Amino acid sequence: MAQQLHRFCRQYLQLERDLDYPPAASLQNEDVQNSLYQQLFADGAVAHPPPPRYQLRVLKELMSRIEASIDDWDRHGVSDDLMTALSHLLALPLPSEMTAAQQKSYVTYTLSLLNDRYSHAASVPHQITLLESRSLISAAGTTGLRTWEAALHLGQYLCTNPSLVQGKRVLELGAGTGYLSILCAKSLGAAHAIASDGSDDVVANLSDSFFLNGLQQSDRIQAMDVKWGHALVGTEDQYWNSGESVDVVLGADITYDKSIIPALVATLEELVVMFPQVAVLIAATERNRETFESFLDVCGRKQFSVELVDFELLKRQDQQGPFYNDEVPIRICKILK
Repeated sequence: MAQQLHRFCRQYLQLERDLDYPPAASLQNEDVQNSLYQQLFADGAVAHPPPPRYQLRVLKELMSRIEASIDDWDRHGVSDDLMTALSHLLALPLPSEMTAAQQKSYVTYTLSLLNDRYSHAASVPHQITLLESRSLISAAGTTGLRTWEAALHLGQYLCTNPSLVQGKRVLELGAGTGYLSILCAKSLGAAHAIASDGSDDVVANLSDSFFLNGLQQSDRIQAMDVKWGHALVGTEDQYWNSGESVDVVLGADITYDKSIIPALVATLEELVVMFPQVAVLIAATERNRETFESFLDVCGRKQFSVELVDFELLKRQDQQGPFYNDEVPIRICKILK
């Protein structure tokens, strides 16, 4: 029962559309209802809660399921606290669905693999909270205002193999929300992480992501503007990034557009020349086989070899957090020169 509750709470914090509600036999239990209230709906229970419209939708469905679960009203009932929370949400002036879709929301990802591994040592669960726009693409055309599946999958791979980044200097290309950089700096012991992106708006938003994860004063992470295909070292600079080295390059869902792949690979070329021992890991959601093949082709023409990393994409029902689509293949590639 506890695992079902944990899973539901984690899905709620991640703003999942389809949640796995606890079974009826659990929902009629007074302790379960109290636990759900204390964890999700009590004042101050969640530091960065989901938007009110989402809270209301979930709580209405939860209350409906609780009422339907009760077969003996003399023995069971509905939590007064949950009823009060529902009344409060119903009284709020809520934005329209269209307006709400354009607003940014707090999304909290639970790092279940780290929680399982370090449960004896962690006083609080391993989580990453980000401020995201769940609409797919912003008006400016950038895709960097939400965290994509490949970042979550590559993050799980790094959580399984933390030695890949522990004590290392990491550069994330096309960082978007900064999920991977924050994971490395906050939870995996990276010596330093650079969250880079080619969009000025995305780079400017990264400071919010750092703040939400207690990294605003940290010297272990920074945001940087890196435009693929442009020389990393400017004409007035002797070294890139003040001569600091890079041990690991990460990228997730950055091969989705055939037109940008040559510029991406050109930047990888420059990085490998600067740092011959660098390890490069790219995760790609294979929405379009042709686009993925284009990436492999450009890598081959630039004398890169690409090794596919064997890392299982868990079925949705087996995921404990973060949660992401299991219907489309996600490839993790090790790029070698």
